[in-house]
Amino acid sequence: MPYVVLTLLLLLLAWAPTLWVRHVLRRHGAPRDDLPGTGAELARHLIDRLELEGVTVEPTDAHRDHYDPASRTVRLGPDNHDGRSLTAVAVATHEIGHAIQFARDEPLSRLRTRWLPLANSFKRAGILLLVLLPVVGLVTKAPVAMVGVIAISLVLQLIGALAYLVVLPEEYDASFVKALPILAGAEYVGEQDLPAVRQVLKAAAWTYFARALADLMSIGRWALILRR
Repeated sequence: MPYVVLTLLLLLLAWAPTLWVRHVLRRHGAPRDDLPGTGAELARHLIDRLELEGVTVEPTDAHRDHYDPASRTVRLGPDNHDGRSLTAVAVATHEIGHAIQFARDEPLSRLRTRWLPLANSFKRAGILLLVLLPVVGLVTKAPVAMVGVIAISLVLQLIGALAYLVVLPEEYDASFVKALPILAGAEYVGEQDLPAVRQVLKAAAWTYFARALADLMSIGRWALILRR
């Protein structure tokens, strides 16, 4: 019974931040006819205004909004690319904030370049080991070897999750040092909408934290299984 309760608690902790992020984005995602344009239109306008040469905007899958420094592309999910809402405007400006960081070659932008590929590599390697676990069991027929593979997998995934946390300062900078002054200092949104915009920018900044925490809780669940 304690094991079941602890597992449920870990699942709750794993998904609570992600659910909160999506709740905030959905809450302020209602269409607004009084806004001058969609998220994509605002992003393109800011690219021209800020002279971010070579930066483009294109749609991507839902909940996959990001800035790709390799191709210098702002990618926005369907609701944020084509939507005319506070969420669309704030998320688009947050991603433009990342484009500004890379255009200026700021030290914070180097965190993403250095650590995110590393995090993804460690995470993929850890998951691959779990996929290969049945093969290891068939070949070695040794429970100790299978336990060792699981332990190595968990360590690799842990390193990957912690690497995600390193980019939190960059996310905060994109939201509150770059995006918020842009939105507050021009006529893109009304002053009465700034509290909602701050909430969306906070949610955008905490997206990687939510992902890292979900990974950490998943690792914790596997650790409990391993102990049994």
